[in-house]
Amino acid sequence: MSQNSTSHGEFGGRVALVTGAAQGIGRAVVSALSALGATVAAADRADGPLGDTVTALSLPHPGGGATAPGRVTGYRLDVTDPAAVTATVARVERELGPLDILVNVAGVLRTGAALDTTDRDWADVFAVNTTGVFHVSRAAVAGMAARGHGCVVTVASNAAGIPRAGMSAYAASKAAAVMFTKCLGLEVAARGVRCNAVCPGSTDTPMQRSLWDGPGGPGRVIEGDLSAYRTGIPLQRLADPEDIAEAVVYLASDRARHITMQDIYVDGGATLR
Repeated sequence: MSQNSTSHGEFGGRVALVTGAAQGIGRAVVSALSALGATVAAADRADGPLGDTVTALSLPHPGGGATAPGRVTGYRLDVTDPAAVTATVARVERELGPLDILVNVAGVLRTGAALDTTDRDWADVFAVNTTGVFHVSRAAVAGMAARGHGCVVTVASNAAGIPRAGMSAYAASKAAAVMFTKCLGLEVAARGVRCNAVCPGSTDTPMQRSLWDGPGGPGRVIEGDLSAYRTGIPLQRLADPEDIAEAVVYLASDRARHITMQDIYVDGGATLR
C-alpha cells in the first residue's frame, strides 16, 4: 500500500477480487471495499446483474465524500471452470494490479431432504460453494504468497456449523469451504497471507427471499421453527447484506492483521454460539 493511501481511504492502493459480486452480499462487499478506496474486480457469471452492479457502483457518490471511491471493474467468471478462473485472475492482475484481497462470495442453494437430494443438486452445490472457492483461492493466493502479503475472506454460512433440516448439501458444502480456507491459511501464514471465513445467518438477499412462503417469511425466520429444530434470531432482525460486508471489510483490513484461520459468525445469535 502506498504511503499516501490513507488519503484515498483505508484500502487505497489495494486491489480486491470479489466473486458472486452481482447481488446480495457480494454486491455489498464490492460497495464497501470500493467506498474505502480499493480497486475492485467484481466477478460473477450473471452478465446482466453484474453489469448493473458495476454501473451503479461506478456512479459518483451523492455529495462527494472525504475519500475518492475506488474503481469497480466487472469480470464475467464461472468459478466452477478452473481454466477460466486462472485466466481471469491473470487478467485482473494484468489490468488492475497484483491482488491484495480475495473475497469468495459466489454461492448457490438447493434445498430438500438429504434422502431426496439428487446427484445433480449435490454436485452443483459443491461445484460452486466448495470447488469454486478452491479454484479461485488457488489461483489468487499463489501470487499473494509469492509477494509475501494478502488476505482471503470466504463467505460461508452459519449452516456450516449447525445442522439445518433440508439443507444438507448446502451446509456440507459451506463447512467444507470453511475448513479448506482454514487449512489454506495454515499453509500460507508464514508467507504473510491471512485466510478467514465469515459465516452469515439469515440475510435479506434474493437467496433468502427464495425460501420464504408468503409475506410472513421474515417473521417466521426471526421467530424460529421448533418443528425443524431451528432457533430464531435473538437480535430480532434479519441481517442486511451490509452487516456481512462490514465483517468482511474488517477481516480484510490491517485492523485484523493478527487474525487468521478464524470463522466469524454474523447471525444475530441464531446459532447460540
